[in-house]
Amino acid sequence: MNISTKELQINEEIRDKEVRVISNDGEQLGVMSASEALKLAEQSNFDLVKIAPQAKPPVCKIMDYGKYRFDQAKREKESKKNQKVVEIKEIRLSLNIDTHDFETKVNHAIKFLKAGNKVKVSIRFRGREMAHPEHGLAPMQKFAEACAEYGTVEKPAKLEGRSMLMFLAAKTAK
Repeated sequence: MNISTKELQINEEIRDKEVRVISNDGEQLGVMSASEALKLAEQSNFDLVKIAPQAKPPVCKIMDYGKYRFDQAKREKESKKNQKVVEIKEIRLSLNIDTHDFETKVNHAIKFLKAGNKVKVSIRFRGREMAHPEHGLAPMQKFAEACAEYGTVEKPAKLEGRSMLMFLAAKTAK
C-alpha cells in the first residue's frame, strides 16, 4: 500500500555530500556531511529523512519515520472521511409532459437536491420536435422554478445536439 505519492529518502538512500540537519525536536543542527548526520540519527535511535530535497543544501530531519508514516496515513484517512462525493442524478422530461408526471419528476429532483446531489434535467427532441427546440425552454423554466426552494440553476438550459440540458445544484445550508 502506497501511503504518499512521493517517497521521501531515508538513511542510506541520502547520497548528498552536505545536508542541513534538524533534530527531532525541531532544533537546527547546521550543515554537515550526510554520513555525520546519519551517525547522529543512529545515536538517538531515529531515522534521517530528507524532507526538502530541492533546497540548497537539502534539508534532512532526524525523526521516527515509521511513526511519521503512520500519522500521515491517519491524516489522509481522516480527510477522506470528511469528503462527500457529489453525484449527478439525471431526470428526463418530454415536451408534452402531463402535470402529474411533471410533479413526480420535480419531487424526485427535490429529493436528490436535499441529499446534496446535483441534478441534470434533460429533454430529448424526437423527430419533428427538432424543428422547434425553443418549445423546450418553457418546461425547463417551469422545472427550475418548481425546484427553486431547494436548488439553484448551475447551468441554464442549453441545446446540445438533440437534447436540451440544464444542471441544478443543491442550495448550501446556511
